[in-house]
Amino acid sequence: MIILRLLAGRIGVSLITLLLVSLFVFFILEILPGDVASRILGREATPESLETLRTQLGLDRPAVERYLAWLGGLLSGNPGHSLVSGRSIGEILGPRIFNTGLLSIYAFLLYLPLTIVPALIQAIGRDGPVDQGLSVLTLGILSMPDFLLATILLLAFVVAVPVLPAVSLVDQSSGAWDYFRAMTLPAVTLAVVMSVYAVRMLRDNLIEVLDSDYIRMAELKGLSARQVLLRHALPNALVPTLNVTAINLAYLIGGVVVVEKVFSYPGFGSLLVDSLQLRDLPVIEATVMIAAVVYITANLIADIAAILLNPRLRSV
Repeated sequence: MIILRLLAGRIGVSLITLLLVSLFVFFILEILPGDVASRILGREATPESLETLRTQLGLDRPAVERYLAWLGGLLSGNPGHSLVSGRSIGEILGPRIFNTGLLSIYAFLLYLPLTIVPALIQAIGRDGPVDQGLSVLTLGILSMPDFLLATILLLAFVVAVPVLPAVSLVDQSSGAWDYFRAMTLPAVTLAVVMSVYAVRMLRDNLIEVLDSDYIRMAELKGLSARQVLLRHALPNALVPTLNVTAINLAYLIGGVVVVEKVFSYPGFGSLLVDSLQLRDLPVIEATVMIAAVVYITANLIADIAAILLNPRLRSV
């Protein structure tokens, strides 16, 4: 019963947070100067033509009415149409979400070994030269902006050793190999940025677990060092890093803007930047809400996993 109450509480908080995010996103965009009508008609537009276009686009209706209509459309799976192109937002977002989804899966598959392997090496050889060297390396990458790391990778694998494309352009005619080549540099950038946060936490957790009594008991029972490390220490050390992994999963959707723009990858993040430049409010609102849903859902999954993996709660 305690677990059910905790799960229900986490889900309720997540839904309320999403509602608050929708309110914030909609009304913060409302108070920004300028509108899409001015963008479409340009500086030479007359007040009459601007008013006519605003009426056609529904911008003359009260903000509360437009918010409720927009929220109802989101809940029914119909986020509306672009104010700039007139196309369905679902039609616009579909290919971009697909591209970013593939990039996210690729980056996450790279993130796992880039996090676990260095943390294991550091925990085993704690305070040694390898541990200190990897610590300096992770600190250096932590202090480095995403675009700088992306630029370094471009110089390394496009200029110095030209094995990958400088521009990650793909479309519906691209094959699997084209996607693989186009996504490699953006995925490596994302994976490295995410892993440096998790490596340090996992290293510290592993060292703490390895010094615990039950690990010493497992060693006294005759288990090999590999069995102790992989079967006993690592699973227990991973639990505290779930929240970091959840944040990293959210970063894959909400934080790819810079990386996608650097590599000209036609994904979700670059669409958000283009929509901001055009003041295409429905597209901006839809993209931000999707990022918020992913972020909140990732944290919810991490909370649920932590609750279910807590042995004290399972025994109640």
